[in-house]
Formats: sequence, C-alpha cells, structure tokens
Amino acid sequence: MGPAAVEARGWGWRYATRKAWAVRDVSLRVEPGERVLLLGASGSGKSTLLQAMAGVLGGADEGEHTGELRVGGAPAAAVRGAAGLVLQDPDSQAVLARVGDDVAFGCENLGVSRDETWRRVRDALDAVRLDVPLARPTAALSGGQKQRLALAGVVAMRPGVVLLDEPTANLDPAGVAEVRDAVARSLDATGATLVVIEHRVEVWLPLVDRVVVLGAAGGVVADGTPHAVLGARGAELAKLGVWVPGIPPVPPGSLAPSGPGAARPLVAGRELVVARTPGAPVAGPVDVEVRAGEVLGIVGPNGSGKSTLGLTLAGLIPPERGAVEASPSLSAGVAGRRGRRGRMPGPYGWSSRDLLTRIGAVLQDPEHQLLARTVRAELEVGPRALGLGRAETEARVDELLERLRLARLAEANPYTLSGGEKRRLTVAAALATRPRVMVLDEPTFGQDARTWAELVAIIARLRDGADGDEPLAIAAITHDLDVLRALRARRFELHRPADGGAR
Repeated sequence: MGPAAVEARGWGWRYATRKAWAVRDVSLRVEPGERVLLLGASGSGKSTLLQAMAGVLGGADEGEHTGELRVGGAPAAAVRGAAGLVLQDPDSQAVLARVGDDVAFGCENLGVSRDETWRRVRDALDAVRLDVPLARPTAALSGGQKQRLALAGVVAMRPGVVLLDEPTANLDPAGVAEVRDAVARSLDATGATLVVIEHRVEVWLPLVDRVVVLGAAGGVVADGTPHAVLGARGAELAKLGVWVPGIPPVPPGSLAPSGPGAARPLVAGRELVVARTPGAPVAGPVDVEVRAGEVLGIVGPNGSGKSTLGLTLAGLIPPERGAVEASPSLSAGVAGRRGRRGRMPGPYGWSSRDLLTRIGAVLQDPEHQLLARTVRAELEVGPRALGLGRAETEARVDELLERLRLARLAEANPYTLSGGEKRRLTVAAALATRPRVMVLDEPTFGQDARTWAELVAIIARLRDGADGDEPLAIAAITHDLDVLRALRARRFELHRPADGGAR
C-alpha cells in the first residue's frame, strides 16, 4: 500500500491485569508520508501506542480500549500489515534461522506470491545495505546488522506506515548510524509514513518534520515542528523527563567517588577468554578487575564480547580459558569443595544461593529475568530464596519500590511495564538480595531524562556505600558514555574480533 495516515481520536488502552490506563486521551492525526518523532516520559504509553498502531495489542482478553485508532482509514487491528513495527531489541525480532527466510517471513504471512516475495527480499536487503548471503545464519549477525535485518523484513512487506520503537537503544555509534541511514533510504524509496520513538533525539532530528510528546497523565502535551517543540518548550519538557538536546539531565547529589576502597578488587579475570558457546571464544585473553567503591565501564562495539564478559564475571557462564577469581572477603562462607592448591572455585562454581548475596546481575533484555506475576512478587523472589522472614522481605521490597519509582506499579504484571520501568525493576530485583558486586548490562536504556538521572544517582550511592552500607563493586556494560562520565567510571575497552563474534 502507499503512504498511510494514522489517526487517534480520544484513544486509550488499559491492560487486563492493570487498574491504571497505560495510555489515554490521545488525539492526533499523522498525514501520509509524514515523519514523526514520538517522545514522552518513561511510562507515558509510547510503546503501547506504537503497538496499537501495528495492530498487535490483542483483543478484549488482553485489555480494553477507548476511542478510535485508525491506519489508512481502517481500524488498526483490522489492517495488520499496513504498519510494520521494529522493536528495540535486535535479538527478539529474528524469527527464522537464515537471513533470507527471516526477511521473507512477513511477506509470506501476507500471502505474497513466492516469486514476488524473493524479489522483495533482495530489494529490501539492498535498501538497508545488508550485504550478506541469504543463507547467512541470523545468529551470526552483529547488533547493527540484526536491526537492519528487522528493518528489511518491514520494508519487504511494503507497509504504508513504518513504526520504530527505540531501534538503536543497544547499538554502538556505528550501528546507530547504520540503522538511521537505512531508515532514511527506505523512506525515500517508498514514501512511507514514519513514527519513531527514541531517547537519542538528536540522531533522528534530521529525518523528522514533526515532534509529538505524550503526557504522563495522558493526552498529547506538545505537537509541532522540532524547533517549536524542542526549542520554544525545551526547558518545560525537560522538567517532565523528556530528553531535549542541549539540556542534559543533572543527577542529584555528588557523583564523584568518595570511598577509599577503590584499590580492592572483589572479582577479577585473569588471562580470561570468554565464550557463549564452548569452543567459540568471542573475547580475550584479558585481565580485568571489578573493584569495591568503583564503577568499571566495559565498552566497545557490538560484537566485541562485552555482555559475554559480564556474564562470565557474574558467574553465570563458565570461562572458556583462564579464570575468574573472587577475593577472600567475597568468597568467605561459600559452600563447596576447594579446588587445586586449596583455592575456592570461581563464581561459576558457586551455588545460586551463594551468588545471590555476593554477585547480582542485570541482563541486557529485562524480560529474560522476569519470573513473577506482579512487580512486588518479582522483588520478593531473591529474599524468599534466602529464607528471609516476612518483615525483612517487606521492608526491603518497600524501600526498593520507593527508591526506583515503582511503588504505583507494585501490583502490576511486569510484562505490562514500559521498557524503562522493566529496567528499573530488574535493577531493584538484583539489589533485593544486597550483593557486594553488581554487573549491569545497559543499565540506563529506555530511561527518560529524569529516571536516567535518578538511576545514575542510585548507582553512585551503591558504589560509595551510602547510608552506612559497604561500597559495592560495579561493572557497567554500556554504549551510554554519558553515564560513565557522570559516575567517573574506569573504562575497559574490548575490540571486535577480526572474524566477528557475539555480544
């Protein structure tokens, strides 16, 4: 179909498991071919609105809606395929094992003929400049390549509307440019309407001609040209948590390291080689220390092995070669037999109970570690596994709900939260067992300017041992260099292997 209009009239959505509306009272019209940047504070309903435009929110059993939402003049849910959606996590979007099959998947579901499907597949891959064989395994692609693959799948469907939900959230600068430029080329070729959600506002400003801001309490609070919205009303919107170029968020309190313990490594990798799959190393050998009272910033391009190194340091996967060593103070009281020369096994050899109180890990994709039906129950998982009493568990959970701005969501299903809220929940869940080492993979992704500043301040307090607690050793894997600067982090850079690799 050709470029399509999108129109909302008093539209809102409430998930079946939630009392509060995820988004409400949205009224706007996006003209065919228009390019819109959709902004708003974390939890304002941006992702919910985008999913509704794509027609994938579900029926009455999953929630209820008010008002109307139409794409190309028809109800959005009745014209699935008229809008193509690209999500923020590249790994969650690959459906099939080979590149060509994955791009063809959407066309096949729309009933496009075989010959036309494969012509579109090749055209779409050319449009996003993903020059790889059709038989290339999707698992072998880098993060930037996976996002271009997801975009190619949408382009091949020839939708009237392209919807992008933070498509560059976990990409390095080169990957960000790749995806943005691929979007520009595809829009120039098709004329499709664009609605994009992105906290990296400055990346998309050259591409968009309109900015729409959703309010936390519902409705549209700003709508106009980028200059009119972000220029004339920038200071006002920044106070609401909107990322505004030229107005950086200011974390509360002092972020300079204050404790004297930065010289004490609690976890260290020695001649460490890491791998997700045994026999297929992605980084190393490296020597790296995670020290008490300090943030270690693990940086590098997609494909350099950052997340794999983090999982190995956290004791969640074994080293390929070399060793992960824990300090005597961290391993004190660990159950289990000692290894050769009387040494305790590294964290991978510890029981899950021993890991709980010593090393906490926050994975890149929040949904990979959600276990319970409510936010409160999610925070209770760790304390209950430790056998803590009801009073102590409730005290810890209530404190974390307040500190990470989750109290109003205590009884909500974690899967209905926004991306930023899910991230804060997984950080809170890791803190519930009070570990001495934290490994955080992209801790600030999905945050608005206000929650970003608050989360940075929380990490700083953990690092310094505020309120009488012991200073933590923190490893942060991130492409967000602003958070590393704010935390005075010591950087440790990995480089992508010559023959590729995994994150």
